Amino acid sequence: MPALPAFRFHHISLSVADLDAQEAWYRTALGLTAVDERLDLPEAGVRTAVLSDDAGLRVEFTERAGPIPVRHADPYAATATQTYTHLALQVPDLDAAFQRLAAEHGAPTVAKPGPGATEGMRYAYVHDPEGNLIELIETSAG
Repeated sequence: MPALPAFRFHHISLSVADLDAQEAWYRTALGLTAVDERLDLPEAGVRTAVLSDDAGLRVEFTERAGPIPVRHADPYAATATQTYTHLALQVPDLDAAFQRLAAEHGAPTVAKPGPGATEGMRYAYVHDPEGNLIELIETSAG
């Protein structure tokens, strides 16, 4: 049997109502400052931007006229819709990352920092400006 190819994460894509606002927030709040791609398809009513950071995190934002917002109050409510439910980001200092997003960048708090299900793990959840869930994870392994 042939070996499986090496699958690696490339990016996550978010459908957004306001590309410019979301791009600005992720740029300042998460440090996604590099613009890897930008595409405007006026005939389809679509604009996209792929932003990244120096560590390899890549997020694609796609704006389309008339999107239907999907707002998940918390990670458990998110599982009621069969789709991707949140963006999970590993951070070296959970408290500092949570403070940065919640206090400095206005991310609404979903779950304050607390112990995770796995020993040595801590997590928190916030929403981005359009209500998308972002999980922050700190592990004792770094």
